[in-house]
Amino acid sequence: VQLQASGGGLVQPGGSLNLSCTASVRTSEFYAVGWLRQAPGKEREGVGCVSTVGGRSYYSNSALDRFTVSVDNAKNTVYLQMNSLKLEDTAVYYCALDNYLCGPSMGEYWGQGTLVTVSS
Repeated sequence: VQLQASGGGLVQPGGSLNLSCTASVRTSEFYAVGWLRQAPGKEREGVGCVSTVGGRSYYSNSALDRFTVSVDNAKNTVYLQMNSLKLEDTAVYYCALDNYLCGPSMGEYWGQGTLVTVSS
């Protein structure tokens, strides 16, 4: 499984970014797709995920109401729309696939990340 995230960059507080991630496998064959992040000096954490069946979703407290995970199974591409970005959202973001979980611990497979820097 290879996952390549892109779309990161420098953005001002309050701004928006849309990350994308292309998978080398069929995303429709996994139970959940989502995103993780790791801020400098902190452990990697789950940001949000959606199940490919059943409509289940999960967002961390910090992502709820600001971030949206979506997937285009025809393109095997996962997206993370991030709005109202804050300084504390600065991190490397990784997309992830999971055969079993959509929750804070999801991330059976994850790949190369993309750096998001929120700064004025």
